[in-house]
Amino acid sequence: MTEQDFVPKPYENQVQEGKASYRSPSNIALVKYWGKKKDQIPANPSISFTLDACATTTTLTYKKRGYKADDYSYELFFEGHKKDAFKPKIDVFLGRIEKYLPFLKEYHFEIETSNSFPHSSGIASSASGMSALALCFMHLEKELVPEMTQDYFIKKASFLARLGSGSACRSIEGDLVQWGTHENTAGSTDLYGIKYPYEVHHVFQNYHDTILLVDKGQKQVSSTVGHDLMHGHPFAERRFDQAHENLTKLRSIFKSGDLNSFIKIVEGEALTLHAMMMTSMPYFVLMKPNTLEIINKIWAFREQSKTHPCFTLDAGANVHVLYPESEKSEVDQFIQNELVAYCENGQYLCDRIGFGAKKM
Repeated sequence: MTEQDFVPKPYENQVQEGKASYRSPSNIALVKYWGKKKDQIPANPSISFTLDACATTTTLTYKKRGYKADDYSYELFFEGHKKDAFKPKIDVFLGRIEKYLPFLKEYHFEIETSNSFPHSSGIASSASGMSALALCFMHLEKELVPEMTQDYFIKKASFLARLGSGSACRSIEGDLVQWGTHENTAGSTDLYGIKYPYEVHHVFQNYHDTILLVDKGQKQVSSTVGHDLMHGHPFAERRFDQAHENLTKLRSIFKSGDLNSFIKIVEGEALTLHAMMMTSMPYFVLMKPNTLEIINKIWAFREQSKTHPCFTLDAGANVHVLYPESEKSEVDQFIQNELVAYCENGQYLCDRIGFGAKKM
C-alpha cells in the first residue's frame, strides 16, 4: 500500500455526534528504531513485544460543528484534568493526519485520556497514547464509511499512529509487531506495523517484562532530538545495517526458541542504542550507575542460575527485564532479592506481552 491508499473518497454518510473509547498498550522494542526520515519514516526496521498492563485509555467525544472551520476544535483532559500543555503535540499530529481524515475540522472533540502507569516511568506513553487516539479517530471514520474492512481499519490506524509517534504504529496489534521495510520479511513496510508473519516458538509467547524504575525524572533528551542526532552520525549507516541483520537472524531464533541467541541480540541492540547516543554530537550518557549495577547483576545471575533473563533499555536509565513464563518464579525472586534495591523508591512495574489495543 501507499500513502495515497489512506486518503479517503468523499464521505457519503453523515455522523452528527458520538463517542469512542480504546485502550492501547505500550510496547518494548527488541530491535530498536533510532533515526528517522521525513514524515516519520524509520531509518531502519524494528520489532517489538506488545505489552499488556502498561496502557493508555482514551475516550473521544465528537460533535459536528455545522461547518468546516479553519482550525481544530478540541479540549484535552489527562487523568481528569485539563491539559493544555499537551496541545502543541496534538496540533502537530492533527496537522499531519488531516489529509487522511479530512473531517477533523468539521467536529469539536473532547479527548479524555489516562495511563495505567506513572508518568516518567520509562514506558513509551507516546506509543500507547497516540495509538489509542488514532483508533478513536478511525472509529469515527468507520461510521462515515461503514463498508470499511477490519484489515484496512487496522492498517490505517497504525499508519495514523505512526504520524503521531513512530513506535505507536507497533501498539495497535500484538504480540510481536514489526515496522519498517525489511527485504526478508514479507509484507513489511515503512508505513505501518505488521504482525510478525513467521513461526514463533511457544517459549516466546508468554514472555514477561518487569520494568525497573531507576530514574523517574524528566527524560534527559527527547526522542525527537535523539532521532535527529542520527543525521550525519559517523556510525549511523552501519547501525542501520545491523538492525536489518538482526531482524534476519531473529527469524530462525523465533522459530527454534533459541533463548541464548535471542538474549545476545536483544541486549546488543539495547547497548547499541546507548552507544549511538554516547557517540553523537552533542553526546549523552543516559544510563545511571544503578542501570549498570542491574545489568551486571543480571549477567551474574544468568550465569549462576542457568536461567534466561535479559535486559533491554529505551533511551533512558530504566531497565526492562525480559524472561520466559517457565522461569517466572525464579526470576521474580531474583528481582525482589537483588534488583529492586537499585530502583528509585523501590518502584518497579510488572507486565507481560499482550495482544494489542481493545475497544472499550
